[in-house]
Amino acid sequence: MPAVLPGGVPPADALLPSAEPVRFLDDDGGPAPGDAHGRYERPSTELLRRAYDAMVLGRRFDAQATALTKQGRLAVYPSSRGQEAGEIGAVLALRETDWLFPTYRDTMALIARGIDPVEALTLLRGSWHCGYDPMATRTAPQCTPLATHAPHAVGVAYAARRRGEDTVALVLIGDGGTSEGDFHEALNFAAVFHVPVVFLVQNNGFAISVPVSRQTAAPSLAHKGVGYGVRGERVDGNDPLAMLAVLTDAVESARAGGGPVLVEAHTYRVEPHTNADDDGRYRDHDEVAAWKRRDPIARLEAHLRSAGELTDDDVAAAGAAAEAFAADVRKRLSEEPVGDPAELFAHVFATPTPQLREQAAWLAEELAR
Repeated sequence: MPAVLPGGVPPADALLPSAEPVRFLDDDGGPAPGDAHGRYERPSTELLRRAYDAMVLGRRFDAQATALTKQGRLAVYPSSRGQEAGEIGAVLALRETDWLFPTYRDTMALIARGIDPVEALTLLRGSWHCGYDPMATRTAPQCTPLATHAPHAVGVAYAARRRGEDTVALVLIGDGGTSEGDFHEALNFAAVFHVPVVFLVQNNGFAISVPVSRQTAAPSLAHKGVGYGVRGERVDGNDPLAMLAVLTDAVESARAGGGPVLVEAHTYRVEPHTNADDDGRYRDHDEVAAWKRRDPIARLEAHLRSAGELTDDDVAAAGAAAEAFAADVRKRLSEEPVGDPAELFAHVFATPTPQLREQAAWLAEELAR
């Protein structure tokens, strides 16, 4: 079969994901049996050590943010515990010049991207904006409406390519987002115009309480790319080596002109959907416990220890750094924010309308009294 059909369309076989999710590690951090990782190269030890430190810090941050929600310091917080390999793998696969398009559950990825944690939590604190500068960080605002950021990512990557910029956009999306029209429109546009964008679907089992089996009858979510001409891949989302290998390959393939890639990471949301969710209504304890035994941090730690690349001192240092980070977040988020009422009128229009100027003047007079 030719690599490309007449008209530049790749054959379906070239688009199909692996029959089984790509794996480097078994559930205990040992080598996966057989050739489970296929054509993908093992990430470097240096990259794996960076990933380990970032995952440890990310989990501690996640726990701290959850605690702050219970204390009323945050309006809501969607935990990503258990999904560290996908969150961190996505960021480490990108260059600083690339764009990240996160969802509301991807605050851990923002932290790994180098965004100030207090700024990253501003949206979840109930403020009026995302808290950080998207242009400076090349990170779009966290998206709460499902999948609406996917066309935005395609648009940014398409525009960058038109300008001759070396830029890839990576979209983080949940399994529930694949049921939205925006997701499919983004795939179609990206494929037709050969846009350098990677779609990472973190399939954590549930769209709030709706299991994947009630969302689609497709063999996998990665198969959804075939109908649009987008190459798909499946990966063990709790295997940090596999996540780094597959995502790095996908990003560099898109960068080199290979077109969009759809990656489905099979993972699990260990905590409830948010602090307002009772997950006991739709899943049982045994299921959660089974996934906890596939912990991505424990698997990577076991792998690095067996390779002689991680010591007790290294583990202690990573834990200490994470504790210090969490303490700083806790301290700064315990301080009451100081709001400026005039900000109500900022960033509404590039040039304020007469009505906005009139309202701003009225408010200023009221505050001066």
